[in-house]
Amino acid sequence: MDWHAWHEAYDRPDSALSRRLGTVVGHITAALDAAPPGPVRVVSVCAGQGLDLFGALDGHPRAADVRARLVELDPRNTAAARAAAAGLGLTGVEVVTGDASLTDAYAGAVPADVVLVVGVLGNIGDADIERTVRLLPGLCAPGATVVWSRHRKAPDAFPRIRGLLAREGFSEVWSSPDGERQGLAVHRYDGPARPLPPGTAMFTFVGYDVLAGADVTGG
Repeated sequence: MDWHAWHEAYDRPDSALSRRLGTVVGHITAALDAAPPGPVRVVSVCAGQGLDLFGALDGHPRAADVRARLVELDPRNTAAARAAAAGLGLTGVEVVTGDASLTDAYAGAVPADVVLVVGVLGNIGDADIERTVRLLPGLCAPGATVVWSRHRKAPDAFPRIRGLLAREGFSEVWSSPDGERQGLAVHRYDGPARPLPPGTAMFTFVGYDVLAGADVTGG
């Protein structure tokens, strides 16, 4: 899978990815609106070109308060993200070219107030989904907003992920309706602060095209 070319679907307003992006931007915007005064920490796992965060920050009154780390493996995507951040004057946004599966990639950036795990859980195996959710509290400050996605193709793991999140202390704020091809949800972390263990792999990124067939539109 060419994950740089994959982003071209966002240029088509009628694409599933474009529609999902608009919804994600709306939820990030709501989280920024609700954030208390002061710095707002954001981390994005497998951030791609950062279109979701930049869409929310463009013109937002809290943009200067955001201290974000975007972690993405493809250097073409990180180059695009850096250019976008510079174009918007977002000096608080750090774009890292690196392995987003490793907890060390987030050292110094967590616990965060907003955690983006969009396009991740549909691209990893079942055991890694459980491991990622188990480690997710380590990325989160108490009260953090987590935005995540998972396609609804059979076997539908979306309900199971919601249950795993509840087990780890997350409360559901919003979830896309059943029957939609793309599952998207927003959770709030209501548990206590937890350290993120260093030197730990949260998942192995396999790719939805390998796991479920190329007719599935991302994670």
